[in-house]
Amino acid sequence: MSVYSYQAVTTANQEVPLDLYQGKVLVIANTASKCGMTPQYGELQKLYDRYRDQGLVVLGFPCNQFGGQEPGTSEEAESFCQINYGVNFPVFAKIDVNGEDTHPLFKYLREQQPGAGEDNSIQWNFTKFLVNREGEVVGRVEPKESPEAMTAEIEKLLGV
Repeated sequence: MSVYSYQAVTTANQEVPLDLYQGKVLVIANTASKCGMTPQYGELQKLYDRYRDQGLVVLGFPCNQFGGQEPGTSEEAESFCQINYGVNFPVFAKIDVNGEDTHPLFKYLREQQPGAGEDNSIQWNFTKFLVNREGEVVGRVEPKESPEAMTAEIEKLLGV
């Protein structure tokens, strides 16, 4: 198993097999547009801009499970991050990252990189998972940590 075994749905309701990103280094984050950490969209975009030519892809998954901080539609979430933070990395349809309806990808991410929460649950918006070129989950950065905290590990995985 690897992240390549999973699929995600775009805001246009198209299924995307994650093996589309095979051979890339991935940062996968659950996001929200009305959160105190929402400026991390901009930080994730900076990482993407800096390293995409070397093989980094950031994948955003809006989620409304934490304080109702992603109340709109998936399309509204995508539009918000594009307009306010210049995001041009893939942003998928809204999902659940905890509970009965947890998206299978996030269940897998949580199993591979357990957190401090009960059942390895995600504690808040902007939990970030780092995936190597083989699709293995190699890191987890909690919400309060900046995406910049992953820079050294990203550079190591990219070989830059």
